[in-house]
Amino acid sequence: MANESKCALITGITGQDGSYLAEFLLEKGYDVHGIIRRASTFNTDRIDHIYTDPHDDGPSLKLHYADLTDANSLYKVLRAAKPTEVYNLGAQSHVRVSFDQPIYTAEATGAGTINLLEAVRQYQDEFETQVRYYQASTSEMFGGMPETAPQSEETPFHPRSPYGVAKLYGHWITINYRESYDMHASCGILFNHESPRRGETFVTRKITRAVGRIKHGLQDKLFMGNLDAKRDWGFAGDYVEQMWLMLQQDTPDDYVVATGETHTVRQFCERAFGRVGLDYNDYVEIDPRYYRPAEVDLLWGDPSKAKRQLGWEPRVTFEGLVDMMVDADMELAAREKTLIDAGHEVAGVEGVRH
Repeated sequence: MANESKCALITGITGQDGSYLAEFLLEKGYDVHGIIRRASTFNTDRIDHIYTDPHDDGPSLKLHYADLTDANSLYKVLRAAKPTEVYNLGAQSHVRVSFDQPIYTAEATGAGTINLLEAVRQYQDEFETQVRYYQASTSEMFGGMPETAPQSEETPFHPRSPYGVAKLYGHWITINYRESYDMHASCGILFNHESPRRGETFVTRKITRAVGRIKHGLQDKLFMGNLDAKRDWGFAGDYVEQMWLMLQQDTPDDYVVATGETHTVRQFCERAFGRVGLDYNDYVEIDPRYYRPAEVDLLWGDPSKAKRQLGWEPRVTFEGLVDMMVDADMELAAREKTLIDAGHEVAGVEGVRH
C-alpha cells in the first residue's frame, strides 16, 4: 500500500546507487523524484524499467532537470517535489578521474553538497517543515590510514585523492549543518559497493566486463593497475537499505556501511575468471598508466554500529557479488557477439577493449 505522506528526492538517480534506491523506495510506496542533468543524449538506462506514466495511480517516479553546481535549480526542484526525504548521491565519483578533473570534482562533489544543503535549509524555513537528508560519504575519506583498519566512524580521515578530499568536505559540511541548524542530516560512509549496474570504467565492472568478452572471443587481454590493493566490497542493492534506515531514526547520525571483509583486486580477478573456467594469469597484464598518483592500499570497514543501532547487515557475500556481476556480463557479451556475428559494429569499452 502506498504511503502518501512519503516523498523522496534523489540526486544521482541515474547512477548505480540511485537506481537501486529508487526501486527500493517505490516498493515502499514512496513517490520518488530524481534530479538529472540536461544532456544531448539520454542517460536513464538504469531507471527506464521503473519509470511510470505520470497519469497512472500509485507511487510514481518523476525526473527534474537541475545540477548540483546550480543552487537555484536545486531550490526550484525542492519547491516542485516537496520531499520529506532527500538523498544526495550525485557526484563526480570516479577516483582516478578526479586526478584528471580535480576542479570539477571539487565543484560537483564538494561545493555541490553545500548547494543542496543550503537549498534544503531555505526550503525548511520557508515552508516550516522538516526534510530528512542523507549524504553519501565514502571510505575514500579514510585514504592512507591502513594502520587503523578496520575503519569505523571514529577513525581519523586522510583522503588521498581529489575525490576523497571533496567528499570529506561534503561529509563535514553536512555535520556542520546538522549541528548549526538542527537538521535531520545523516552521513553514510559507504565502502566499495558494486553490482551489474556499475559503470564500466570502475575496476570491478572492468574486470567482469572483460571476463565476458574474453570468454566469448571478443577480447584478448585485460590491462590493470594495482592488483594488491585491498577493498571491502559489498552489493549496492544491500547498501541502499541502510541509507533509508538512517533517515527513519529519531536522531540523525553517521554510519559506516561495509561488509567487514576485505579482498584484493587480484582475488576479485581470480574469482571472476574462475567463474567461467579461466585462469586470470593467462589474461591479466599490468599497465602502469592505471596506477593512481597516490595509492590507497587498504579499505576495510567496521559495520558494527550499523548492525547494533539499525539492525542492518549485508546479505550478498563477496563470492555472490562477483558471480552475479560475471553472470550478467556473460549475457551482455553473448548479445554483443551475436550482433558482431551478424555484421553489426559494437563500440569498445574504454579501458577494457585492447
